[in-house]
Amino acid sequence: MKIRYASAALVAGFLLAAAPAAFAQTAGGVVANGIGVANRDLIVGSSNAYKAAVQALTVTYKPQFDQYKARRAALRAQIKPLADKFIADRKAPNPVQATLQAEYGQIQQIQQAGQQELEQIIEPVNLAKQYIVEQILAKLDDATQAAMTKRRITLVLDAQSVAKHDTVYTIDQDVIDQLNLILPAVSVTPPAGWLPAQQRQQQAQEQAAAQAEAAEEAAGAPAAAKKQPQGR
Repeated sequence: MKIRYASAALVAGFLLAAAPAAFAQTAGGVVANGIGVANRDLIVGSSNAYKAAVQALTVTYKPQFDQYKARRAALRAQIKPLADKFIADRKAPNPVQATLQAEYGQIQQIQQAGQQELEQIIEPVNLAKQYIVEQILAKLDDATQAAMTKRRITLVLDAQSVAKHDTVYTIDQDVIDQLNLILPAVSVTPPAGWLPAQQRQQQAQEQAAAQAEAAEEAAGAPAAAKKQPQGR
């Protein structure tokens, strides 16, 4: 069973219809039983698997990190004198606008090209981070269900959709504890050809659309072949 973190709006009707027995009195006031609030991003980022994997990234992808830092420093060194000259020319009496535009355009071109280069260098690291998160998310439902069973909770609200709540509802640590038991560690190296879920879904949609288009063309071909030219 896949657990969905419900929004706060979905619980409004439940609270209105709940019997008095569904509520309990605590030092902080009235509390509705059976409801928990969880922050998915906080849970993933606080899990032992995530923290260990992030530390492992610095070792596994050290060449990429070193190359990224070196190239970024080189770009800054390349741009600084150009930027200094641009600032000085702009402050000069009666600056030539065409010259300023040319200087600014050169700086912007170097920055954009450099940013693309940096993104390509660090892309393996970003891909590995997405792979780490997907592995944890795959076990998050199981961990949440285990925490719900332990706390006797039947409804989990997404913390990001709740304006304010008492800490008695928070089950983040409960889910983290269960997640640490279920998934103590994850791999930091994606399999060859691995793509994030969003890209896989997009590829599947494009493939399905291409297959549907091919099927339509194939179905239309026999009909066109049967059509005979009309003579006078």
